[in-house]
Amino acid sequence: MSNSVIKVENVSKAYRLGQIGGGTLKEDFARYWAKLLGKPDPNLKIGEEHHARKMGEQFWALDNVSFEVRQGEVLGIIGRNGAGKSTLLKILSQVTTPTSGQIKIKGRIASLLEVGTGFNPEMTGRENVFLNGAILGMTKAEIRGKFDEIVAFSEIEEFIDTPVKRYSSGMYVRLAFAVAAHLEPEILIVDEVLAVGDAEFQKKCLGKMKDVSKGGRTVLFVSHNMNAVQRLCSKAMVLKQGKLEYWGNVNEGLSKYSANAAMKGIFTYDSEKPVKPFARICQLEIITDGRQATVPLSPGAAIVLNFSLKSEKLLAHPKLTVGITNNRGERIIAVGTSFGPHPLPSLKDRATVGISFILPPIQPGIYQLDVGFYDQHEGVLQEIYAAGSIEVAEVNYLDMTNPSTPDLGHILVRSSWTTN
Repeated sequence: MSNSVIKVENVSKAYRLGQIGGGTLKEDFARYWAKLLGKPDPNLKIGEEHHARKMGEQFWALDNVSFEVRQGEVLGIIGRNGAGKSTLLKILSQVTTPTSGQIKIKGRIASLLEVGTGFNPEMTGRENVFLNGAILGMTKAEIRGKFDEIVAFSEIEEFIDTPVKRYSSGMYVRLAFAVAAHLEPEILIVDEVLAVGDAEFQKKCLGKMKDVSKGGRTVLFVSHNMNAVQRLCSKAMVLKQGKLEYWGNVNEGLSKYSANAAMKGIFTYDSEKPVKPFARICQLEIITDGRQATVPLSPGAAIVLNFSLKSEKLLAHPKLTVGITNNRGERIIAVGTSFGPHPLPSLKDRATVGISFILPPIQPGIYQLDVGFYDQHEGVLQEIYAAGSIEVAEVNYLDMTNPSTPDLGHILVRSSWTTN
């Protein structure tokens, strides 16, 4: 493997809808129980229902995937929901086995695939730190030497001797990431579970992952946050319906991913789990020139984002924010209810409301929309990365392929002019 730490050769993973044998006892039991009740397979991910609609029908979560990761590389794994990202990480983490193909791994792996991964809920945070270290093959003395650093990073020192079953999801993630990143694995695998944490902690985790890679260790990072992928990763992998569509340069990978997200006029989020179950973003509709957007837009076109929000309880100070990111992972603009002349009125109990944002004209390109729904007292309600996309077509007045063309920025500003 020379200096390769991961080599994946022709790996495929097949599932059968409604059948036992999903790869873990927990998944098998959930599938068996649903089958007895006549309910659909609870382990089927969004997107996979297109592959298997009948009981017993086979679908491929991964299809003949091959790649190689070298020591010290930071690989960003991106793709739409159901592309096979989490399945790939579970196979690499040896949580489940591939149907065909082989994987060669050199070094210890620490994985953070979902909230509470590898934790015993009945044990305290302190006990789980030592348990995870032992699983990684570390001695008690080695773990003890890292313990204070782990607790300081997680910022939950006050609760370290509390059983983790009493932790919030954010506390789980704080401690789990601190353990995974500080116990010196050769390979660190992080799924998009970091989205559960607050923005400041996410930033702290990205910094730690960069430090880990600088120390010669390898990081595999799954995220819908294109900003994070662009800043952190040295290579990018794009998965589409279980197949490896692109491998290589990060910026080109982001462009490929954005191009796949063909613009459509309306997006619904039934499959996206909100942080707080009582409030959610239901729908986003993109309107241009008074009609639902279905084709690439012309520069200067009026773009309106119509959102539908729902809450089962009173929200006294709700906020909605939209970040717009280009295919290089750069956040070019943000709009939100906090930036307007008036705050958003309180959201009544069991109410559904609509909110509209008018965007300024933007330059040609493909843009990702990241959406956040918050409340001053409840905190984060829901955050959706890659909630939608907008494509603005090229125009003949600007030769974007000409190297001498000046950088005109991201936003097109309407202005008036006269001649003497």
